[in-house]
Amino acid sequence: MLYRSGLTLTSRVSRISNITSTAIKRMVHNKVTIIGSGPAAHTAAIYLARAEIKPTLYEGMMANGVAAGGQLTTTTDIENFPGFPQGLLGSELMDRMKDQSARFGTEIITETVSKVDLSSRPFKYWTEFNEDGPANTTDAMILATGASAKRVNLPGEETYWQQGISACAVCDGAVPIFRNKPLAVIGGGDSACEEAGFLTKYGSKVYLLVRKDHLRASTIMQRRVQKNDKIEILYNTVALEAKGNGKLLDTLRIKNVKENKESDLQVNGLFYAIGHTPATSIVQGQVTTDESGYIKTIPGTAETNIPGFFAAGDVQDSKYRQAITSAGTGCMAGLDAERYLSSLE
Repeated sequence: MLYRSGLTLTSRVSRISNITSTAIKRMVHNKVTIIGSGPAAHTAAIYLARAEIKPTLYEGMMANGVAAGGQLTTTTDIENFPGFPQGLLGSELMDRMKDQSARFGTEIITETVSKVDLSSRPFKYWTEFNEDGPANTTDAMILATGASAKRVNLPGEETYWQQGISACAVCDGAVPIFRNKPLAVIGGGDSACEEAGFLTKYGSKVYLLVRKDHLRASTIMQRRVQKNDKIEILYNTVALEAKGNGKLLDTLRIKNVKENKESDLQVNGLFYAIGHTPATSIVQGQVTTDESGYIKTIPGTAETNIPGFFAAGDVQDSKYRQAITSAGTGCMAGLDAERYLSSLE
């Protein structure tokens, strides 16, 4: 694996004291720069590297509060990624993808890109280590920084995250700890209703916790959950605390805000369905996004409204948000970027 200026991850973690001012002020030009560290980023890198276009990938240093590898590094068992019939840890899957992109010559840099300028070509960008120095430049750029699930930040959440608490029912609902157990979903929109319905395939019962006295989901989704005998909707209800035996969740402290009454709800799984935040702040106002901040791509491509700037993974996918779909759009971005670079020649 290649690190520019010979800087290892250890030296970066020990901060910049060992980095010379010359290294900080350098300017570098790349043919293609990938920002991100998840399935989309590394799949794009694999396709570009195999096409003999040496990509530079900035995997970030705890960018958006997540380790290199993205959201999958916080996931335990991955059982729905093709090719691994026995399943594997999310961190192991990302390690394999990283090793594969590095094997073909991707330059992987453990720095966070903090600023991007798409107003002229070549594009300009700065990292956290050279924000005050000259810009690095690149002919093409792929943004694959993902999206993070909104959390409730309950007491006990950190203890039981991925040990009973999840933000993706499709990803985690089928794991053994949830089988034939009572589960809970927080949310009142379409996503919450859809996840509650999905979880009835595995859980013995699903509680849908809704803060208000009504669902805000579409009419058809409301009807589906209301008609499902395995779903119980608890209106005017908020979660107060996640509790368990220190290893696995088994109880949720809840409160009926209308009656001002607290009680314990026995559940072995808690799923958040209150939305995601795409990590697109560094290009906000420069590229077309939807009202939630997701980058709009031309249908069937990874292309954006700015030629040479591509988006892949969860930064442009507010619907599926799966490792396999992220990898698929990473492939698209890599191929689209290769064609774009060829057109420049």
